[in-house]
Amino acid sequence: MTKKTPRPKVRIQDVARAAGLSNATVSRVLNGSARVRPNLHERVIKTAIKLGFDLKRRNDSRIVAFLLSNRSVLLPFHSAVLVGAEVHCAANDFGVLFLPLQYSPKLPWREVHVPRLLQNRRVVRGVICAGTNSQNLLDALSARRLSIVCLGNNVVGDWQSDKYSAVYFDDIGGVEEATNYLQSLGHRDIWYIGNCQLAWYARRRQGYLRAMEEAGLPPLIRDLNIDGAEDLGYLATKSILSEGRQITAIVAGDDTTARGAYRALTDHGLKIPADVSVIGVNDTIEASALIPPLTSVRVFTDQLGKQMAELLLNQISRLDVKPQSVTLPTRLIRRESCGPVTQLESVAVKEEARAS
Repeated sequence: MTKKTPRPKVRIQDVARAAGLSNATVSRVLNGSARVRPNLHERVIKTAIKLGFDLKRRNDSRIVAFLLSNRSVLLPFHSAVLVGAEVHCAANDFGVLFLPLQYSPKLPWREVHVPRLLQNRRVVRGVICAGTNSQNLLDALSARRLSIVCLGNNVVGDWQSDKYSAVYFDDIGGVEEATNYLQSLGHRDIWYIGNCQLAWYARRRQGYLRAMEEAGLPPLIRDLNIDGAEDLGYLATKSILSEGRQITAIVAGDDTTARGAYRALTDHGLKIPADVSVIGVNDTIEASALIPPLTSVRVFTDQLGKQMAELLLNQISRLDVKPQSVTLPTRLIRRESCGPVTQLESVAVKEEARAS
């Protein structure tokens, strides 16, 4: 029986010859250099795959970056996402490097200061973009030929979502469910509070509006452009109460905003849920720690991190893979912060009675 002659390994020179390019150009592409035009980069990758060139062997770095943008601290939400990403990467023999970054979405992409560790794929193979991001950073990372996966809910402004892999969680559907739940308890004077200049608050407002429209109820929105979620919740709720508006329930854009609403209601001598029911979003640790425990839309943050890491490692192993978009479900966790409106009076009516 004759032995099969082993197929010779495909070399850089072979790829260069088939692509009609120089060895140096092909080498730069395969080693992650940004100094190659996009059309040439695509040509080299397609030729390499066609010839059976082992793309994995050109870069043995097994590190990805978790880039937390425009956040002053690692809050519980992103901390849990990071843990989920780390677990999946560790199971696939990859390490995760945590990098904070502050930048303005108004800067031209060439002026965005990308951390030096991300300048070449020989050090870091890809990036999970968490925190708050915009198109200019994605352009800056793409120019360096880095694989990218975004937390889609938190990308602000117009962006080319079809060009990047992204993982979303269904906060729109979650807030719609939360608003429907309040309606099932008899609530009609339901307020949404948030800062809709930020992508995640704006998305959640969509779910609230959908539920109110389907129920034939007028939307009641207090949209304040304020930094700091707890201050936002406090001031938004205070302003509603000081105006004497009808209110029996609040859907807060996240749990920290809900905590601010708790403070405002308490300062006003109102009880939760006897006077006003409150719902938050994210179901972070603070939700169950509030008194009374907060009803909240749960985001499965560990799965969110795992899914982002999985998409990223898939891109790294297959340079020809197309961008993918994945949406994870949410779940409404019901706790003691909500009560039926039949046991309540409108806060505005109570205030009028007290004044008389």
